[in-house]
Amino acid sequence: MDHTPDDASALATAGHSPLATASASWTQSQGSQGADPVGETGFWPDFNPELELLTSRAWVEIDAAQLRENLRLLQARLSPDTEIWAVVKANAYGHGARLVAPIALAAGAKGLCVATLAEGIELRQAGLQAPILVLGALNTWAELQQAMAARLEVSLTRAEQIPVMRQVARWAGRPVPVHVNVDTGMTRLGIPWQEAAAVWGQICRIPELEGCSLFSHFATADEPDSPVMAQQEARFAQVVEQIRQAGDPLPPLHLDNSAGALTHLHYPRVRLGLALYGLSPAPHLQVPGLRPILRLKARLTHIQTVPAHTGVSYGHRYVTSRPSRIATLAIGYADGIPRRLSGWLRGWVRGSLIQQVGTITMDQCMWDVTERPDIQVGDVVELLGPHLASAGFSIQDWADQLGTISYELLCGLSARLPRVLVNVLGEAS
Repeated sequence: MDHTPDDASALATAGHSPLATASASWTQSQGSQGADPVGETGFWPDFNPELELLTSRAWVEIDAAQLRENLRLLQARLSPDTEIWAVVKANAYGHGARLVAPIALAAGAKGLCVATLAEGIELRQAGLQAPILVLGALNTWAELQQAMAARLEVSLTRAEQIPVMRQVARWAGRPVPVHVNVDTGMTRLGIPWQEAAAVWGQICRIPELEGCSLFSHFATADEPDSPVMAQQEARFAQVVEQIRQAGDPLPPLHLDNSAGALTHLHYPRVRLGLALYGLSPAPHLQVPGLRPILRLKARLTHIQTVPAHTGVSYGHRYVTSRPSRIATLAIGYADGIPRRLSGWLRGWVRGSLIQQVGTITMDQCMWDVTERPDIQVGDVVELLGPHLASAGFSIQDWADQLGTISYELLCGLSARLPRVLVNVLGEAS
C-alpha cells in the first residue's frame, strides 16, 4: 500500500486510536528484541505497522504547516497585541484536539477554549500546560473539584455558582479562576448584561475567586451589518463602562469569535475556531491565503464488474444502465459521510473525479469506476481536500447541499477515523 501522508517521516497521530495503540505496542515489543521481523510475524524491516493500520481504511489528515500559516495570517489581520485563544472544543471541530492544540500554542495562541470538563482534562492529560477555559457551565461540586484538580479555568454563567465555587476553593487551598460570561443577547449561558457589572464587583471582593476575564458571545456575527450584533456590542460596552465607574479593576475582555474578529476588533483577546481551521464563517469574511487544514481519505477495498440492470446498495435506488465496474470505498455514514449525499458525492483518485452511486451505507459506499480501468483495490480516494474544493465539493458545498453549516459536518466526523498529522516540518502550500 502506498503511504499517502505528505511527510510520513514526521508523522504523528491522535492518541485515541486503538489501531495506534495496538501497533505501537507491536513496535515496542518487536523492536526491543532485535529479531528478524520476517518469519513468525511476516513483516519486512521497512514496514511501519502503525502507519499502515491507521491508513488501511479511512482517516483524516491534518496539515500542520497550514494550521501554522492560518494562525499567522489571522494574527496579521488583528493588531500585534491581540491575544488569540484557540477554540478546540468538539475535538477541535472534528480535527483532533490533541493534534491541533499543541501546534496552535507553539504558533502563538495564548490559551485554549473547550466546551466541557472532559475536553479540558483530556488536554491536560496530553501534557499541555497553557491556560484552558471551559466555556460550558460547571454547576456541581464534583465538576468544579475536577476542574481545579486539572488546573482548568471556569466560566461563571450564573450567580448561583458562586457559593459552591467558594467551597471548592477552600477545599483546593487556592482561588477558583473565573471568567464571567455576560449574556448580551445570545440567550444561551451567562449573567444577564444588566447585572454583570455588579456580579463582577462581587467577584473582585471574594478572595476565593480569581477574576480572569469578562466575555460575551455574538449571535449574528456572520451576518453583514447585523443590528443584533451592534446591540450586543453596545450592551457589553455598557457593562465595561459600569465597571469603570464603580472603580473595580477591568480584566481582559473578549467578545469576538472568528466572524466577529474578521469583521472588526474592539478588545485585546479573540476566540478563534472555524477560521483557525481554514474555513470562512461567512462568504463576505474571506482571508486571502486561509485554507482548510483537513483532508478526508479512504481506501477502495473491493471492485467488481456487474451487468446492466444490476441494483447497487440498499433499496436498489441506483441500477446500472450498462455493464459497470463498481468499487467499494471503506467509509460510510457512521464515519460522518451523510447518507443524504448519496448519489451526489464525488471523490478524487489518480488525478480525476469519480462519482458515488447507490445509498451510502453505515461503513461503506459504492462508486462507478467503469471509465477508470486504472483504478485498483487499495487506491486512496480523497473525499475532502483541495482537489474536491476546486471542483465544487468542499465541506461548505456539502453543507449547502444539505441545508446545514460546515461546523455540523466537521464535528460529525466520527471518532473512529484516525486523525493523522502531516506536513509537520514543511511549509504551507
